[in-house]
Amino acid sequence: MKRFLLPLLFLLLFILESLYVQYVPEDLFGQSKIIAPHFLFAALLFLTIFVSKKQGIIYAAIFGLLYDIVYIEIIGIYLFLFPFVAYLASKILNILQNNFIVAILITIVGIALLEVGVYEMDHLIHVTDIDFKSYINLRFYPTLILNALFVLITVYPLKRLFEKHMDAMRAD
Repeated sequence: MKRFLLPLLFLLLFILESLYVQYVPEDLFGQSKIIAPHFLFAALLFLTIFVSKKQGIIYAAIFGLLYDIVYIEIIGIYLFLFPFVAYLASKILNILQNNFIVAILITIVGIALLEVGVYEMDHLIHVTDIDFKSYINLRFYPTLILNALFVLITVYPLKRLFEKHMDAMRAD
């Protein structure tokens, strides 16, 4: 049963993102702002930081593919960016010490990299035509604020959950 806890958590976060977009009013945080929740990706980065690089990248690839299949017309954007940013986060951890503040900063920077990467890919293939400055004000800052709040609220519970997961993996 413990083996299914992590995939179920990530699936729940995947569904929670969809529910957030569907049920939270668009003008809640101001007129004409676009807010993209990346709760799943934040949890994937926490998995990479607190458990292992290998597990984090594998889950990131699986859920990146799922994200592309469900939400995006083009398969490959999230399939590439989720594991790539998780890999970069693991490499940054080789330089820095692993603690709460570093984990929070790496996760927020990872979400920022994901957002900019998705914008650049969309701009490259002409899915979006807004300029970068408008994108920063319209989507980047509001998205980063929402996800930073999520990261600050969930860092401790997710760390505890991932520590229990590691203990269960060692016991097997």
